[in-house]
Formats: sequence, structure tokens, C-alpha cells
Amino acid sequence: MSGTPFYITTAIAYPNGRPHIGHAYEAIATDAIARFQRLMGRDVRLITGTDEHGLKMVQTARALGRDTLEFADEMSLYFREMCNTLHISYDRFCRTTEPDHKRASQALWEAMAANDDLYLDRYEGWYSVRDEAFYDESELIEGEGGEKLSPQGTPVEWTKEETWFFRLSKYQDDLLALYRDNPDFIRPDSRRNEVLRFVEGGLKDLSVSRTSFDWGVQVPGSPGHVMYVWVDALTTYMTGVGYPDKDGDFARFWPADIHIIGKDIVRFHTVYWPAFLMSAKLPLPKQVFGHGFLLSRGEKMSKSLGNVVDPMDLAKLFGVDALRYFLMREVSFGQDGSYSADAIVTRVNAELANSYGNLAQRTLSFIFKNLDGILPNEGEDSAEDTALLSLVNEACANDVPREFAALAFSQGLDAWMRAVFACNQYIDAQAPWALRKTDPARMGVVLRTLVKAIRDLTLAVQPIIPSSTGKMLDQLGIPAGDREYAAFADTDWYDRLCASGFTLPAPAPLFPRLELPAEDV
Repeated sequence: MSGTPFYITTAIAYPNGRPHIGHAYEAIATDAIARFQRLMGRDVRLITGTDEHGLKMVQTARALGRDTLEFADEMSLYFREMCNTLHISYDRFCRTTEPDHKRASQALWEAMAANDDLYLDRYEGWYSVRDEAFYDESELIEGEGGEKLSPQGTPVEWTKEETWFFRLSKYQDDLLALYRDNPDFIRPDSRRNEVLRFVEGGLKDLSVSRTSFDWGVQVPGSPGHVMYVWVDALTTYMTGVGYPDKDGDFARFWPADIHIIGKDIVRFHTVYWPAFLMSAKLPLPKQVFGHGFLLSRGEKMSKSLGNVVDPMDLAKLFGVDALRYFLMREVSFGQDGSYSADAIVTRVNAELANSYGNLAQRTLSFIFKNLDGILPNEGEDSAEDTALLSLVNEACANDVPREFAALAFSQGLDAWMRAVFACNQYIDAQAPWALRKTDPARMGVVLRTLVKAIRDLTLAVQPIIPSSTGKMLDQLGIPAGDREYAAFADTDWYDRLCASGFTLPAPAPLFPRLELPAEDV
């Protein structure tokens, strides 16, 4: 086991419906971060999964005439299949219906109880089944028909039942101190400001059990009570590293370095979750990042508008790496973004197919056809060659990692594309096809320069398009152990490759031009 540990999670998806493009976007972004950290030499643990308890699952299954667990089994499988299809490099896919998660949740409950932070009372108030959330009267909005709605626009109902309460109010000052002393605990700043205003407005104790249904983790020593679904769901982040066992993976990876979540569930992760952990005397996650929504042609997706898209369909239509690239390139992480079929086709064709893909294809094909696949390695670099390699290395070894480390994927890919464009300008200016007849020695130096540049470009963008870059590095003969970002500092790799007798195989194009589908998606 090598490298400093790095623990990252997606939100734990609620599988009362199939995955949508928002789930895919979050999973891809989280995976890109995990892959980047691995390339930086970190020992990474990535956890994802499904949050299968709560009244919403019961009601959805009942409406379909299904057994709840059978329904949860099927729906959870769709999320696992999405992750596998999109090349999400998760270390564990957690389900809240698994026995070890029940054990973890009950251990957290008992730790909070031991700190005298749980008490039995009656709850009366507004509850949104769809959000699995309680709301104060002051937070509600009025619907078009005069009905009361949650801040998310979902129906609420007046609920009365015996419940266990968590002393959330006790932790108001501790939470405010957390936000003050750790300004990066909540990112981006817009989310942090929202949470600050909410907590400064005063916290009330939180109902954390239900008796109106039994689909959930049983409250220890309290027959008829199941845990509020968010106590159970949030605990998954510790289940994934072995809690309540305090040694092994838990000791190595907890606290989480970052939770990647949607902006609509920031409150649960930045108010309730740290308060639960404070109560249980457990370390807090280092950061919670609330990303924006992915909009379809600028509109929020909804079944009523008919614009909900299955990410599996998009991956099949455009290709997994093309979809991953578009989402990380097009959307500034943390802000809302928009997508459409024509935007995907335009972006991917312009940058992956016409620029990076075409650069690699024509360079490697030229070597294969004209030099029998033997990499040229004679002659001195000119000023133009040195300048290009310096520019590419600066972008790939410094600019891209710096931006990716800051979760600024779009900016990192912008720096990468500038280097790609510079390589295309270089090959057009040097014209190795013309040099083949007029100056074969110079042609060899130009081709060597391009191969070195393509290797750096490919190493840099691995977190975003892992399948395509893996194939490209295979074509270039780069060993699997020489693909971390530390390889940027290796100045002898090309000489070693040539000395090994490596011969370039017939290159296969990695990014065929996309066509718009007959019907938009």
C-alpha cells in the first residue's frame, strides 16, 4: 500500500427511479477526482452506492405492486450498471440494505445516545416524502393552487407521531465555529453562504426516527422505531471504510477528504452530518462540495416536461469517453450547466476528434506507413521543437494538475486544449509530409517531437477519458507503471522506448466524428 490515503464519495443515490443524467454527472466528476489523485500517487478509496430505505421507496414499490426489497434490488442494480458503463472506478458499491450497514448505523446511533443527544418525544410538523425532509413553517412556499410546498417545490404533509429527537440545537455554535475555522469545509462559497444563513437563523432539534412504517434500520432498544433515512444514508460514508471497526480501513481513510453531492442536499451533509459526528465524537469530513444541476437545453429536467434522459442512452449514442469529456469540459464544476445532443457533438468533434484525435492519428499513421513503425531518434532539436515541448509540458505537468486539484476541470481542459492547438499549429508549420522528400533527418526530429508531445497530452487527460487514453498509451508503448503524473519529470522515457526495440503498431482512430441523432435527446 503506497501513497497518502485519499477518501472520496459520491452522494448515496435514492433509487426510487432509474439513474438520470444528474447521477451520471456526479459519478463522472467524482471518478475524475479519484483518478487524478491516483495519478498523483495517492492511495485512493472511492465509495458510491444506493440509499434504499425511507417512506418514498415503500410508496413507490407499493404503487407498482412490488415487494419493497425486491424493488430495491432491481433499482440498485441500475445504478451499479450505470457506474460500470461510465467507467466509474469505485472501490465499493454500498447498499443501505446490507447487514454491515445496519451494524454501522446502529453503532452511530448508540454513540449519539451515549452522549445524551437523543430523546423521545412527539413530532408535529411538515414533512416532504419526496425530499425525505422536515421543514419549518417559515421555509414553505405556496403552490399555484395555494397548497403548501417545500423550498424544493415538493408536496408536504402534516405529520404527527412519536419520534426520537436529536439535539441539533446543541451544536449550533460548534457548527458555526466549524464553518468559521474551516472556510473550505463547504464549497463553493455560494453553498457555504446559504448554510451559514440557515444555521445563524437558529437550529431546532431534529426528528430522527419514524413509526409510521418499518422499512429502515431499526432503532436499537426502541421497538417500532426505524431511523430517519438521512441518519442511515449518511452513515454509508463510514460503512464503506469499515465502521464501527476503528482499525483497518477506517483508521486509514476516515475522515473523508471530500463528499461530492448535489446542491439540493447540502444542508443534510453540512449541518446534520457534522453534528451527528460531533455527537458521536468522530472526526468530521474535510470538505463537502455541492455541485450544480445539469439542465437540458437550459431547463431543469422533469418527467412532466418529458426531458429526462437516461445516461446509458447517451453513452451508447456518443461513447462513454465523449460523454465524460463533454460534461467535464462544458460545465464549470459547482455551477449549473446545460447539455444537448448538438452541444455534445459540436464540442467532441471540435476538440477530441478534429484536434487531439486527429493530431495523434496523423502523426502515428505517418510513422507507421513511412518508417515501418520505428520511432525516429536522431538529430538535434531546433528552437521550435524545444519551445513546443516546453509549452506542452508546462500545460500538462503544471497547469492541468493545478486546475484539477482545485476541481476546476473546465479550466484544466482549457489549458490542455491550448497545448493541443499548439501541437496542431506545429505539425502544420513543420509539414513532415513535405520534409519526407526534402529533409528526412528533419522529418524524424519533428515526428519525435510530436510523439513526445502526444504522450504528455495523453497522460494529462487520463482522469477525464480513461479508456481512450489507455488505448493511446498502449499504442505508444508506455508501460502501465509509467503513467502516473510523476512520469512528466522522466526525460529519458523516449530513449528507453527506442532502445527497447519498440515498433509502433497500426494506429486505430480513437475519436470518430459524431453525428447528430435523427431525434434529439
